[in-house]
Amino acid sequence: MSTEKKPYPLTDIENITTILNKISIFAGLTKKQIETLFELLGKVRYGKDELIFSQGDPASHIYIVRKGKVKIYMEAEDTNLELIEFGVGECFGESALIGIEPHSASALAVQKTELIVLSGQALLSLYNSDRDIYIMVILNIAREVCRRLNKSDDILLHYALKK
Repeated sequence: MSTEKKPYPLTDIENITTILNKISIFAGLTKKQIETLFELLGKVRYGKDELIFSQGDPASHIYIVRKGKVKIYMEAEDTNLELIEFGVGECFGESALIGIEPHSASALAVQKTELIVLSGQALLSLYNSDRDIYIMVILNIAREVCRRLNKSDDILLHYALKK
């Protein structure tokens, strides 16, 4: 089981907003909206081979890789199956968070890694404080999940046709 780390506040708004502007789940947000979102973010650091979360853990955050790499893998029948690796500027954890589901896979820092995090509570707070940001982020997450589902469908079709 992983131990959830307490996020530290972010201080370098220029560097972070540059990263956020490239993240698909924050697409379409204005500069002012990105600045509002910045206030809700934190950062956490993980060492090489440190577990971020385990398969089955409750989802609590959306994670954005600021430095390093994260491997997502699934444990099935005593075998670890590597699913994907996320690098700088990529995000993960969003589908489990909005789906209110436990993580379907585990996340491991492949090297020293720094993550920008948005907690589920912070995301929900936007519903009350700035519904436009909340709606745009949720819509973008839904789009991202659909893109990933389409990729998964293509991969499954590829393997089904090989047999």
